[in-house]
Amino acid sequence: MESVKKRKRQKQSFGDALISVLIYIFYAVFAFICVYPFYYIFINTISNNDLSQKGLIIFLPHGIHFENYIKAIKIPGLLNAAIISISRTVIGTLLTTMTTAFMGYMFTRESLWHRKFWYRFVIVTMYFNAGIIPWFLTMRNLHLTNNFWGYILPTIVSPFYIILAKTFVESIPKELQQAAEIDGAGTLTMFYRVILPVIKPILATVAIFAAVAQWNAFQDTLLLMTDNKLYSLQFILYQYINQASSLKQLVNSSSGAAVAQSVATVQTATSIRMTVTIIVVAPILLIYPIFQRYFVRGIMIGAVKG
Repeated sequence: MESVKKRKRQKQSFGDALISVLIYIFYAVFAFICVYPFYYIFINTISNNDLSQKGLIIFLPHGIHFENYIKAIKIPGLLNAAIISISRTVIGTLLTTMTTAFMGYMFTRESLWHRKFWYRFVIVTMYFNAGIIPWFLTMRNLHLTNNFWGYILPTIVSPFYIILAKTFVESIPKELQQAAEIDGAGTLTMFYRVILPVIKPILATVAIFAAVAQWNAFQDTLLLMTDNKLYSLQFILYQYINQASSLKQLVNSSSGAAVAQSVATVQTATSIRMTVTIIVVAPILLIYPIFQRYFVRGIMIGAVKG
């Protein structure tokens, strides 16, 4: 009997091991599929531009150089667009996160006048909106066209983020708030000293969503901004992709030594597109490692009411 049990254990353990190996292989292939496009673009930005233009750079870089990044900085408007994108991402994320936290908290307060009505009034905007033309007319009437605050103010209140924050606050034991009230804490004191420190996981989740949304925003620049000093990186990327051929000539001629340049480092339409793509995408990728430990916990607790 013991030998039979041992064989069953061995067969079971072998089956588990086989399943584990298959799972690891599947996720390794899936991870490769996700990572390879970024890797492909990056190795093409640091490889021989002539080979890259011909599509010969597939897995390994050849003729490594960093001239593409040095020359990309000289492209007119890129540095200013980077400042605009960073500014709107930082300011927009901070205001959106704090507004979401406060509104999520207030919608859990039974003392809020007509709490359910205001909560539903905010949430219904997630499903219905007037459309682009009324939105543009409203923004124009509020003097938010060609205005930096046109990037910030429309995104401060987000129904989806408020739902996450409200659900997270509801998971906090009521005794914690009651104890603070007994000690004489008012609404703002309760929020800043009791609620805010506890809801850091959901705030990190909201911060990631808001930062990615602000950084990747493109349509608001297209519709609201005609002043090129207010263009964001994403809009500049769109322009560069469409105008890569003319930018190639501009960058090559701006050095003043185009004749003496090596074919390997002369800018091509492909090198311009890929280099600007990396410059635009790379910064936002740094957001995830910073908030990763909070992200999973925040989204799980905030999405499902306990």
